[in-house]
Amino acid sequence: MEFLFNSKGQHIANFVNGQLHAPSGQNIGHFMEGQGIFIDMSGRYLGEIVQNNRLMYYRSSPHRSVSYGNYGNYGNVGNYGNPGNHGSIGSIGGYEDVEIPWL
Repeated sequence: MEFLFNSKGQHIANFVNGQLHAPSGQNIGHFMEGQGIFIDMSGRYLGEIVQNNRLMYYRSSPHRSVSYGNYGNYGNVGNYGNPGNHGSIGSIGGYEDVEIPWL
């Protein structure tokens, strides 16, 4: 299990067994290992891990226009707690924070 954060250091997701989950535990996406990206529940590009633990959206990603299909809902993994704020990393060229409607 890995805690994932936005550029401001806020805890926004958990990476558990190849699945992306909201801090509350609901399944919000899937990891595409071959591409190194996360897709949302509809199969659209969601983002990727930057600087070890930041979930960010790459504006020029070639995966933005691809539909990977529906991989199903893996349910709720429960709440792993709040690891606190991990500090801001500032802006990274070409990346922006992932939209987080699940929070």
